Amino acid sequence: MEAHRVDLTGYCYRMLACAAEAEDAVQETLFRAWKNADRFDERKAGLRTWLYRIATNVCIDMTRSVQRRALTMDLGPSALAGGSLGAPLSAAAFVQPVPDRLAVPVEGDPAELAIGRETIRLAFIAALQHLPPRQRAVLILREVLCWTVEEVAGLLDSTPAAVNSALQRARATMAARRTPGGSGEVDEDLLERYVEAFTAYDVDGLVSLLHQDATMSMPPFAWWLSGREAIRAALVGSAGACADDRLVRTAANGSPAFAQYREGKALGLVVLDLRDGLIAGMTTYLEPSLFALFGLPMTPGPPSRI
Repeated sequence: MEAHRVDLTGYCYRMLACAAEAEDAVQETLFRAWKNADRFDERKAGLRTWLYRIATNVCIDMTRSVQRRALTMDLGPSALAGGSLGAPLSAAAFVQPVPDRLAVPVEGDPAELAIGRETIRLAFIAALQHLPPRQRAVLILREVLCWTVEEVAGLLDSTPAAVNSALQRARATMAARRTPGGSGEVDEDLLERYVEAFTAYDVDGLVSLLHQDATMSMPPFAWWLSGREAIRAALVGSAGACADDRLVRTAANGSPAFAQYREGKALGLVVLDLRDGLIAGMTTYLEPSLFALFGLPMTPGPPSRI
């Protein structure tokens, strides 16, 4: 069963939009499977199908007691540069990041790995949260994991016709909610220029790397900015607050990410959305508790190139 942990974690993360809750769901899935091992009949279904059935039930149960998680941009209109951040919200209000290594296998078919990374991107995960849990499961199983309609119907104790109907509704919702995503390709030169501009507090250099419609957000605050000029104004107005910060490379949600340190202490996790050779989004999770999940130290090591 342990061999299925990463795949199950990726599935549960797409269902729940929180890495910690996904790990809890997988742990509960494996415990229930172990506890009920005498009920497993491989003549009716393989181990993988049985585990996903349990995981689906666990995730659906968990979604009944929590609010829908969202990106900051889904919670309200953009702010004006220089405005107050406001009071922080509960972390439960936001889609939480996940380390790539927990949700996507390290090795495998390149096309499948690319789909795995694409379907844990923040925008995709946020769009999934608009689906009812069973529709969410149908879409993930059919379009991400490529299960057959008969397999999904069997897992959900449903019919192929009902699965196809749920999939059609889920596709329509996703099409209406999703924003343009990244290309899936990491531009190392772009990232190096980003780090150089960030650590030098070169506002012009940093802004030159942004899309015209780029966004910047900082969960757990509902505050966010839209557009290069608004981001420029905010950076200029912060009077070099990040000038001595350090960045350490990591990976989150199929995207490049950085641990940000200030005055030798963990500050937040920066997740970048890249599109068309530029930065389309900068999401800084001001939650140092995430560093343990990502295997990141709470204090930075000696400086190094990315």
